Amino acid sequence: MSTTPKRIFLEFEGGPRAEATLLLDAAPKTAEAIWSALESPVSDDVMHAMYAGPEIMFGLPQSAQTFDPTALPAENQQVIPAAGDLVWFFQPKELMAGLDFELWEVGIFYGKGGRIFGPLGWTPCTIWASITSGLEEFAAACQETRTIGLKKLTIGRIE
Repeated sequence: MSTTPKRIFLEFEGGPRAEATLLLDAAPKTAEAIWSALESPVSDDVMHAMYAGPEIMFGLPQSAQTFDPTALPAENQQVIPAAGDLVWFFQPKELMAGLDFELWEVGIFYGKGGRIFGPLGWTPCTIWASITSGLEEFAAACQETRTIGLKKLTIGRIE
């Protein structure tokens, strides 16, 4: 694979900022698809997960839904991610009763004890990137979403 690592930033409005390295060897197709989708930085409100423990969920905005999520293979899948892992999750319309829309999600695990478990049970997801700098401050800001609520997060390439 590539010898030059591809990196992205994750930055809350007003800070802090973390940086993650794409796992091009372990999840090449998923990492490349999301890298391509991040041609321009994207922002969205993140919320804290209900079932998964120390995780915030970032919905990939429609402007970045530039690939066919059903064409991505299972790569580097896990149900017990490590602190700093970024996971890719896609759920088609109507998979869960009452959800008549698709879910395009980047899950960001910020602490120990995370699990990819939701209303439909254990859900293996592709780990496609990992935070390599700024995790401690970023984790504190993630944890605040449990009590403060939604926060604006921007994700983009570092080139």
